[in-house]
Amino acid sequence: MNEKIVVKAALLGAGTVGSGVYALAGLLEDEMVHKTGASLEIKKILVRDKKKKRDGIPCEILTDDWKEIIEDEEIRLVIEVMGGVEPARTYILEALKAGKQVVTANKDLLAEHGQEILTLAENNGCDLQFEAAVAGAIPIIRPLKQSLAGGRLTEIMGIVNGTTNYILTKMSEEGMGYQEALAEATRLGYAEADPTADVEGYDAGRKIAIMASLAFNSNVTFSDVYTEGITKITSEDIRYAREFGYVVKLLGVTRLADGKIEVKVHPMLIADSHPLATVRDSFNAVFVHGEACDDAMFMGRGAGKMPTASAVMGDIIIVMRNILHDNCGWNGGIAYKNFPVKPIEETRSRYFLRMQVMDKAGALANIAGVLGNNDVSIAQVVQNRGKDGIAELVVITDSVLERHFNDALMIVRGMSVLKEISGIIRVYGE
Repeated sequence: MNEKIVVKAALLGAGTVGSGVYALAGLLEDEMVHKTGASLEIKKILVRDKKKKRDGIPCEILTDDWKEIIEDEEIRLVIEVMGGVEPARTYILEALKAGKQVVTANKDLLAEHGQEILTLAENNGCDLQFEAAVAGAIPIIRPLKQSLAGGRLTEIMGIVNGTTNYILTKMSEEGMGYQEALAEATRLGYAEADPTADVEGYDAGRKIAIMASLAFNSNVTFSDVYTEGITKITSEDIRYAREFGYVVKLLGVTRLADGKIEVKVHPMLIADSHPLATVRDSFNAVFVHGEACDDAMFMGRGAGKMPTASAVMGDIIIVMRNILHDNCGWNGGIAYKNFPVKPIEETRSRYFLRMQVMDKAGALANIAGVLGNNDVSIAQVVQNRGKDGIAELVVITDSVLERHFNDALMIVRGMSVLKEISGIIRVYGE
């Protein structure tokens, strides 16, 4: 009879995701030998307060002392789900230096220090797996590193924040205002008490930075990402978008063009015929385009206790297999091309522009003239008469450089026929 092989691991964090990982490890206990060739034992769990009772987790494996983990030679795998940059960065670097394999779900850390950690892992012959850092249960990291690596990728576009997608769905389908939809998302637990990271695009920005780094083999960090949130989107913007045949989504977009990387997160009008337009509520989806693979879309639950835990467990299974077959150390994320990131001013977009203007002859012509003089041409226009001498003018432009559009907008803002600019949203597509 073959000797039973046990891979001993430490879990850093016992919050929502950590407790999910521990529970899932228990559910899969009998299957792990068949899936990996070994059993998994979570020997220690690092927590801030080991006296706090945690349902389903025995208190004897809890510790608040990192040394009990890093100095334990039996522990071969460290699973980091505590979040934040520090002390997670220090713990992961020390684990890799000690020759331990690492699984992490930490998008904040990877979006800032991903290349540093990946390089150390590779230099030390260690695995660093991080599927759960982007889009929860949706498999996208491994496809970018492996399945789609057979050809050049040119664009990734994704709905990678469930909170904002839920809010925009409610605004679109039920006519809710932003604040009402946010309150509903908070009540249901989709939005945090402080929703800033979600609604301002920071969460999505970290995820698109990680995907851009992998897709284009370059070091793209969160600070490279232009971010703009959904707090200024109104039900009127969404209604007009529908009239033009679009829906409004918060999208993370990165593309490689002319040897430079564009990477940004902002609200965008996307044609209602596009597959991403049908992604509703808190679901996430990532749309990938490549020269060889053409289009591929990955959709599913992008967050939550068990969906994220399932992605972590998938990484654990891969690491355990690699340990048994002495195959650790290839992580497929090292930047070897390092394309520069294009400034947002040098990117091109179409624009949705909603304005309140004086309801008098020549107003549209005057505004169109200013736009045209700055290389901004109008593709579609709607003008609705309002009241008190004010009309609502909505235009969609052709593709234009961001800096040219901003130059035009500066002049338009100073025109006597303009009362206010009520909405500005980029439009996907050339």
